[in-house]
Amino acid sequence: MSQIVSDLRIQKILSHFEFLQAKLNENLKNEELIKFSKEYAELKPIYEKIQEFKKIKNELSEAKELFNDPEFKDLAGDEVSKLEERLIIQDKELQLLLLPKDVNDNRSVILELRAGTGGDEAALFVSDLLRMYERYSDISNWKVESISSTPSQLGGFKEIILSISGENVFSKLKYESGVHRVQRVPETESGGRVHTSAATVAVLPEAEEVDVEIANSDIRIDTMRSSGAGGQHVNTTDSAVRITHLPTGIVVISSEKSQHQNRAKAMQVLRTRLYDLSISSQQNEIASARKSQVGSGDRSERIRTYNFPQGRVTDHRINYTMYKLDNFLNGDIQELINKLISEDQAKKIAENMNNA
Repeated sequence: MSQIVSDLRIQKILSHFEFLQAKLNENLKNEELIKFSKEYAELKPIYEKIQEFKKIKNELSEAKELFNDPEFKDLAGDEVSKLEERLIIQDKELQLLLLPKDVNDNRSVILELRAGTGGDEAALFVSDLLRMYERYSDISNWKVESISSTPSQLGGFKEIILSISGENVFSKLKYESGVHRVQRVPETESGGRVHTSAATVAVLPEAEEVDVEIANSDIRIDTMRSSGAGGQHVNTTDSAVRITHLPTGIVVISSEKSQHQNRAKAMQVLRTRLYDLSISSQQNEIASARKSQVGSGDRSERIRTYNFPQGRVTDHRINYTMYKLDNFLNGDIQELINKLISEDQAKKIAENMNNA
């Protein structure tokens, strides 16, 4: 069998881990202690996996020696097969641990849903997607907060922006960015014809104050009356906040809370969009090196179709179809997310092997 992770690379990792162990036994300054402790903690799971890998490799070597002995050939043959299978699994698991980490994976996100082609039907589809992500967030024990929304006349949303906070939110939801297409018969369609509508989803890793510095001179803040669908709960005070970032022209609005909370939420969204702008610029510079990624990450890319007559969901990036649309729209999306993560990891491993 061919080994994915080279012995030379394994030895370099072991040597560096031993170096870190030795450093942590010295009298270090506080800054050095924090630095080496963090690196040690990150490398420890890889070190432990290497030890497990080496143990199985040694056992395989011993089993192969027994296989050459006619007296133990049959017994050793079964053992060799089992150990080779275990070694392949360990090799792949080690390679996954060695893949570069996405620094944003553990961040919360700003989720932006917008109706695309299809008018009122597209706005209703945004409501479906909103419910799907809210229920998935509930299953994942994440907190969802609405920042701003623009309702449509038939009960959907032309646009809605949410904050989703919790553990590893971006690592799961980052594969949702793109164009989501729905095929179904609208309630207003008397002829029973299937219509196609679309909505765009943008998942932005939430920025912290240390990530983006915004000068007061670079923004203009306006207050205005919150818009709503009408009725006795229409906001009659100027509590909505609009912030314009003058250098980029980015405009954000928060209209769900008090004026003070809206200002904080709007700044949060602005900071996140500026952070995303910075990330996108960096990614464009290395786009050719990221062709192995599942999808391009381009929010104009059609990534998924929800077909109601057939009860199916198809993800076009990995050509994977599920025939349980109702469950999917009720938040049962983990199976597809796992498939997308696995496909992404497999392609990155293949790329690493080609570049080795």
